[in-house]
Amino acid sequence: MSTTVIEGAALNAADRCDRCGAQAYVRVTLAAGGELLFCAHHGKLHADKLKQVALQIHDETERLG
Repeated sequence: MSTTVIEGAALNAADRCDRCGAQAYVRVTLAAGGELLFCAHHGKLHADKLKQVALQIHDETERLG
């Protein structure tokens, strides 16, 4: 299965990481349904596993640079 990185609705300060509550910069739409939000740290930490289960990944971590 391949992962598609897409441009979707922009994430904002109200979007929070599902792991730690920090501002989310990564939105993962799961192939099984639903979505997860991650801060840049947790998005990177779990990237390999997320690519295996994701239908789409919306990554805005470049905004941090």
